[in-house]
Amino acid sequence: MQVHLLATFAAAALAHFLALLSPGPDFFLVVRSAVRHDRRLALGVAFGIATANGVYIALCLLGVGALLAASATVMLLIKLAGGLFLAYLAYGALRARKRDYQSLTESADGVHRQTTFRREFSVGFLSGILNPKNPLFYLSLFTLVLNQEAGMGFKIWLGIWMVSIVFFWDAFIIVVLSRADMQQRFRRCAFYIDKITGMLLGTFGLTLLYSCLMESRF
Repeated sequence: MQVHLLATFAAAALAHFLALLSPGPDFFLVVRSAVRHDRRLALGVAFGIATANGVYIALCLLGVGALLAASATVMLLIKLAGGLFLAYLAYGALRARKRDYQSLTESADGVHRQTTFRREFSVGFLSGILNPKNPLFYLSLFTLVLNQEAGMGFKIWLGIWMVSIVFFWDAFIIVVLSRADMQQRFRRCAFYIDKITGMLLGTFGLTLLYSCLMESRF
């Protein structure tokens, strides 16, 4: 039985990590924060994203995740809120002017201080909690381990592992991109990185809003 549980844990952990490698809104927000801000501030995004993932994992463990995923209205509201949030972030990035980025290249320590750890945490948390793929992904993944052999302790440890991996993966990206040599390179093109990120986030947001529009017709 222990071997079976270990194999189940490994399979679930691998599937989770492979899904984590797929670039999505969270990934681009992490990159954007790492390029624009000091490492300590950028880590707020990683904490926020990991916390949001932890919320959905906890809901799945409590059985609430199945109720959320089964409710078309709730999923539609999550998609709508997520689409509007991503569209808002995209608008902010696309409307910024080039001179707004001067402080990135002129400051001696390379820190763009027009943010706080709490604000970065909020952005990361909202991105994670308003991503409709998260509750669906965790519900389908935990369905694989919701059997008689897997006790609550096993599921909790799996949940802790997943939350930790989400944070450490995002933190790894932040640490790499916030190195002095990397920051110096990226700061020079932060304006263009923001525009590209804005277009990508806008695409994600508009896709969600379009999906809401299509679903509301039926």
